Amino acid sequence: MNILVTGGAGFIGANFCEYELKRHPEDRLICLDALTYAGNLASLEGPLKAENFTFIRGDIADRAMVDALFEAEKPDIVVNFAAETHVDRSVTDPEVFLRTNVMGTQALMDACRKHGVKRFHQVGTDEVYGDLPLDRPDLFFTEETPLHASSPYSASKASADLLVLAYARTFGLPVSVSRCSNNYGPYQFPEKLIPLMITRALSDQSLPVYGKGENVRDWLYVEDHCAAIDLVMRLGREGEVYNIGGHNEKTNIDVVKTILAELDKPESLIAFVTDRPGHDRRYAIDPAKIHRELGWLPQTDFADGIRRTVRWYLEHRKWWGDILAGEYQDYYRRMYDRR
Repeated sequence: MNILVTGGAGFIGANFCEYELKRHPEDRLICLDALTYAGNLASLEGPLKAENFTFIRGDIADRAMVDALFEAEKPDIVVNFAAETHVDRSVTDPEVFLRTNVMGTQALMDACRKHGVKRFHQVGTDEVYGDLPLDRPDLFFTEETPLHASSPYSASKASADLLVLAYARTFGLPVSVSRCSNNYGPYQFPEKLIPLMITRALSDQSLPVYGKGENVRDWLYVEDHCAAIDLVMRLGREGEVYNIGGHNEKTNIDVVKTILAELDKPESLIAFVTDRPGHDRRYAIDPAKIHRELGWLPQTDFADGIRRTVRWYLEHRKWWGDILAGEYQDYYRRMYDRR
């Protein structure tokens, strides 16, 4: 099959490309990415060497480009990772999130309709459900949980999910949607919590933690997420939503302390900063549906996953060092220096 992976030079997309090439060498992958600040060709160093992998630079909201690409490459499956994803950035610049996450998704689906694509898979997030109270560990997000977005980012992703499901009902487009918990692992851009803490700790810089660090996230190792998406896009029921969770709930402060322990760095590096507006308290996913229907369960516990992640950043200093040498430093100062 020909599989179009949009946003394939980003964190999860790059890991997915590697996973697919290893697990399904009979397929051909076409990677489309605009190479904005979080897209990095260095993350595709392995896939770019493969004969059955093609990279194309482009914006999913560029309808003429998308249509020409579909005409030339004739994808059977489209997996849409392309999105603006960082909550803090959505607070400072909401418009770009709507353009990419909503209008870009629509442009892709219109091309899928025109060119007879067999499956459009939308990669979503558990943040569309809002948050859960810290004092109710018995509560989890299910596929039936009402959408209750808290930020411009999560609102744009919820809008995209609803649009995808509407295209299935209105136009009969064969779609599926997955909503995952927080991912971590190799190639994650160092604005996100885990790589931010690793890279700053390695430089003995302060580690900014929002509020008291009590917010809880369900952590999912990226390779486990890729395995789940692969199952859903190939075997999942059309028109269905599948939640993908890691069964690894941790407070932010515990995650930071675990990283410091792995790096043998002192906890005195932690610096608590003013909380961000509308900061969700707790995310926790019930992945019973994907386990029941497709047999998927996460294979990586947090202790093993964080060790592997820390080791990767230790062994790939050039990858993240090149990023930190650029405009990201200006962004970091804007976000944290006055908190």
